[in-house]
Amino acid sequence: MEYDFKKIVGAFAIDGELIRCERYGEGHINETYLATVNESGKEVNYIVQKINTNLFRDVDKLMNNIRLVTEFSRKKIAERGGDPDRESLTLVYTKTGAAYIRDAESGGCFRIYKYITDAIAYQVVEKPEHFYQSAVAFGDFANLLAQFDAKQLYEVLPNFHNTVKRFSDFENSLKADRFGRAKDVQKEIDFVLKRKEYCSRIVDLLASGEMPTKVTHNDTKLNNVMLDAHTGKYVAVIDLDTIMPGSICYDFGDSIRFGCNPAAEDEPDLRKVNFSLELFEVYVQGYLGALGKSVTEVEKKNLAFGAILMTYECGMRFLADYLDGDVYFRTHRAGQNLDRCRTQFKLIEDMEKCYDQMCKIVEKY
Repeated sequence: MEYDFKKIVGAFAIDGELIRCERYGEGHINETYLATVNESGKEVNYIVQKINTNLFRDVDKLMNNIRLVTEFSRKKIAERGGDPDRESLTLVYTKTGAAYIRDAESGGCFRIYKYITDAIAYQVVEKPEHFYQSAVAFGDFANLLAQFDAKQLYEVLPNFHNTVKRFSDFENSLKADRFGRAKDVQKEIDFVLKRKEYCSRIVDLLASGEMPTKVTHNDTKLNNVMLDAHTGKYVAVIDLDTIMPGSICYDFGDSIRFGCNPAAEDEPDLRKVNFSLELFEVYVQGYLGALGKSVTEVEKKNLAFGAILMTYECGMRFLADYLDGDVYFRTHRAGQNLDRCRTQFKLIEDMEKCYDQMCKIVEKY
């Protein structure tokens, strides 16, 4: 669909004339465009996004979360002598002070961010330094927001990391067994059922208040970190759509799940799937170094467990979707969700074997 970007961009507090607006990036959730504006003879870039309202149905709550978090982090960055326009996502507000507009013609919801110059987001970990810099990025992100009252945030995706609820959903899928697939994956089903006790540990710690509820990013992959195009150092964390209240163990754990396996997420040959303790140490060093004193003892004790829990949750979701007929995760071939599930379970087995070593690495840093 064609959009009237001149009208859309014109609704925001941007003092200039739109030159062009073209599709940009590799994101799959929202439609992202690079807008170039003539501002007093100088070309200035902005990121324009059409928000996926099929996934994020309450745009007011979504944008409230982003507004609160970016304004808070920008203030903290300025206080430490940094450049908020470069080190944080920066919303451009509309001429009426709103965080987004709803375009009357298309019905779409659009927002604009300032463009972060001379920075790159990598899709895959090409070298350990990239993984280290992503650890520094997400550790610093958590540290910046450690003083923020996360209870101000809405759960835009309710129960996203509620592993007790995820287990209940899995049981419902197993009980329904709509496509008669359960009989062929009993080994994988038993793997999930055997580890049920994993589900309540962090949920209960958060509910009791023993573990603090903090801002969680919930998509801590390398491609959500901007690295300086010249130095390769971390610049900013991006993609704040899934910002919600939770535990930093979730964000840490998901990074480890994603980054410490050299194989593809859907690798059929499990001999290629291995948990890298070396990369785990690389991440821990960067993450805890940036997180500093804002991490609590109960969080430290559960970081390594968070890696197992997030891998377990993900594998359980892949298996449930396989039982449901592959309706949630996009698949390109038969059995892909089953392969995805098996890679996660192989990683869990590896992590369980070296769990004591993982805990010692956390203690070391």
